Amino acid sequence: MTRLSRSDLEHHATTWIEAWNRHDVGAVIEPFAADAVFVSPRAATVTGDATVRGRDALHAYWIKALDAVPDLVFKLESAVCDEAAQTVLVHYVSHAGGRTLRACELMRFENGRQIYGEAFYGADLTQASV
Repeated sequence: MTRLSRSDLEHHATTWIEAWNRHDVGAVIEPFAADAVFVSPRAATVTGDATVRGRDALHAYWIKALDAVPDLVFKLESAVCDEAAQTVLVHYVSHAGGRTLRACELMRFENGRQIYGEAFYGADLTQASV
């Protein structure tokens, strides 16, 4: 059974941000297990359901979502890693579609593959001081 080290989890957070900033959906979904589950209120606006099941469905969702925000850029704020639980919470600032938001994503791994992800979004910071 593959277990990710703290360093592996931190590396995942940085490479995940970099992949999003390149708009490389293939690289974003590469760590996901085939039957992974992702939960996000934003998914509901694109797919009709806040829960996306399976790597292929995630790929389709993120391709469609990126089409709507071609200016998407993430800035990593922090990554909180729990090696025992095989989780990383990635805290970032998202700039897309003229909006700036604080966000975070909880990522859970099993056997070295991401099996679960959940996105959380804060208030729109576009008019506020960040």
